[in-house]
Amino acid sequence: MATKRVGDQKLVRRLLIGAVAIIALFLIAAPLLAILSYALAGGAGRYFESLLTEDTLHAVKLSVITALIAVPINTLFGIAAAWAIAKFDFPGRRFLTAIIELPYSISPIVAGVAYLFVFGAQGLFGPWLQANDIKIMFALPGIVLASLFVTAPFVARELIPLLEAQGREREEAGISLGASGFQTFWRISLPGMRWALLYGIILCNARVFGEFGAVSIVSGNVRGETNTLPLHVELLYQDHNSVGAFAAASVLMLIAVFTLVAKFLLERRGVRRHAEGT
Repeated sequence: MATKRVGDQKLVRRLLIGAVAIIALFLIAAPLLAILSYALAGGAGRYFESLLTEDTLHAVKLSVITALIAVPINTLFGIAAAWAIAKFDFPGRRFLTAIIELPYSISPIVAGVAYLFVFGAQGLFGPWLQANDIKIMFALPGIVLASLFVTAPFVARELIPLLEAQGREREEAGISLGASGFQTFWRISLPGMRWALLYGIILCNARVFGEFGAVSIVSGNVRGETNTLPLHVELLYQDHNSVGAFAAASVLMLIAVFTLVAKFLLERRGVRRHAEGT
């Protein structure tokens, strides 16, 4: 008797695939096409004119600077956290994993308010910061802190399952042959995690560029000073500058598309390497 496989029933398969395709078309593809349509409504000249305004360029610059600071920090944090959790046994190991995953379950706005109560003028460290003329809230440091919080799990969560699945045998073999801890990590562990690491970095970078909630609280959303690209889109839309808003939004959309393409290529490369056994 032939064993039945999932998907053998053609009617169910076609209905399910069709339903998923229609939902994806209306919920994902249609809004993206609408962004491009509205952005180019005034023609290519108006589109690039909107992108090249001083405030828009400043918002792009601030988003890039934030990503250049937050992504490397969370990359190092993710590698260290994944290595510690996957390779070492210690009390509270699962609790540490839960702490790392906490930003997934907390609203970014709540995180922004929490930072405000810690570093704001009336917060826990606010008086000391003011006395020493250190500005965190409504400035770049606050934006970076909020971005670090919301993107903290991305690299770690890509690496932890992989390192746990790989086990500790290769590292232990390297150490037994006289390799130092750094040599073991650099020559044995890192090559085995490189695709998952790149995947986590790409997702982390995309989230930094797209973060709105936490950054809107800690930045003050001052036009031309502390508004990142997502905040700038909101300001333009509130000003009834739909072409400018959608032009700025198209930059975020292009970042999202690049992220999806990079994700697809990395997954394809990873599957190919796994099939080749390297």
